Parts: sequence; C-alpha cells; structure tokens
Amino acid sequence: MENIEIKNWINIAPTLLEHKNMWTNYDEEADVLYIDFEKPSHADDSEMSEDNIIIRYNDGKVIGMTILNARKRTS
Repeated sequence: MENIEIKNWINIAPTLLEHKNMWTNYDEEADVLYIDFEKPSHADDSEMSEDNIIIRYNDGKVIGMTILNARKRTS
C-alpha cells in the first residue's frame, strides 16, 4: 500500500470512529460510492456539498454519504 494512501486513511480515522458500523457499496457503472452509517439507511433530508458529495440525514443526524464521481477523485 502506498504511503500516501495510509496517510489519507489516518486523516479520516477520527471521523470514522464516530460511527460504530459502516457499510459501503460502489456502483462502478455510475461511479458512485455509497457509505451508510446505519442500517436501514432511510434519510429524511439531504444536502449536496460543493464537491458533489450528498450528505444524508435522519432526524438531523448524518446517516450516510453518497460520493459522486468517486473513481475520478483518486489521483
């Protein structure tokens, strides 16, 4: 594993520790990465960030993220 990739994981570790469980699914054809922090993941609200990440909420709590153009983000 490349050293830069390890640094990226270390940087997001504190955020991931806020969630006891995490599920991911990648749609290769659409190039979309789904990250869920709860199962079932039923959102009652969502917002799109400036960098095309959809943050999903339920009762004001972040329950997941949808990362558009996921593969194109790696460089």
